[in-house]
Amino acid sequence: MRAEMPDVVSGQPGAGKPDPVLVIDSITRSFGGVRAVDVAHLEFQRGWITGLIGPNGAGKTTLFNLLTGFDRPDTGRWTFDGTPLSRLAPHQVARRGVVRTFQLTKALAKLTVLDNMRLAAPGQTGERFFGALIGTWGRQEQANTRKAMELLTRFQLDAKAYDLAGCLSGGQRKLLEMARALMMDPTVVMLDEPMAGVNPAPTESLLQHVKSLRDDGMTVVFVEHDMDVIRDISDWVVVMAQGRVIAEGRPEVLSSNEAVVDAYLGAYHDQALEFDAEGNPVGQTAVLVAEIESELEAAIERGQDLSA
Repeated sequence: MRAEMPDVVSGQPGAGKPDPVLVIDSITRSFGGVRAVDVAHLEFQRGWITGLIGPNGAGKTTLFNLLTGFDRPDTGRWTFDGTPLSRLAPHQVARRGVVRTFQLTKALAKLTVLDNMRLAAPGQTGERFFGALIGTWGRQEQANTRKAMELLTRFQLDAKAYDLAGCLSGGQRKLLEMARALMMDPTVVMLDEPMAGVNPAPTESLLQHVKSLRDDGMTVVFVEHDMDVIRDISDWVVVMAQGRVIAEGRPEVLSSNEAVVDAYLGAYHDQALEFDAEGNPVGQTAVLVAEIESELEAAIERGQDLSA
């Protein structure tokens, strides 16, 4: 079930939202002579799952890095619930309620799954000198362990709690990253290609978990190349190309957007796209989609970096 979609929301790039939780203004980031990100204005609606799509090199992951403090912009500012985040370090952004995962998972391989979870808990008194001396950290550690086990159970990883994180499969590591992010009790969860490199079997489980974040009142922003995934779970889609936002709107209407078609299909932009009543590509459109997905899968198998 999708989030409620007010009719007043425009599909124009940079359109205002009824209750934006993240607002971006005039962000730019260049590497040498290449302008990787050039976003004049963008808003992310509270409580929605927003898909961020675009061809390789569009600037999606760079934008993620900027918003979460892992990179610094050349110009611009952005706010979370009206509070500026522009000059904050990643841990400070996370403490305010905006957390992220990575396309290449960052689990600590030589620690157990449970310890990976406990490390993410905020405000641990045992990390400070006097807090460790007083001895109150023990009760907090017990509470953190209970919370971690509850999340591991939710993500079906409780049986792996005492295994080393390095022994998990690719899909399980994606689940661990998502579960670990929730130890922070975030307001916004930003997922960078959560399905990349995951076998088909756990993909459905990952999709359901992403939907559950919205159902729990969180805002989700995720980068994804798989258009089936975008159509399945997105309430709203933002399209980037060459660092700019070129379109945004409901997933079911973007397939006919000329800017989106041109960004994705290039030389094929003058060919009409065909979809059946359920939104699945048919005819030559299905052939083109299959070719694009095949190229992406081949790139993943080669270990190629698909980050924006």
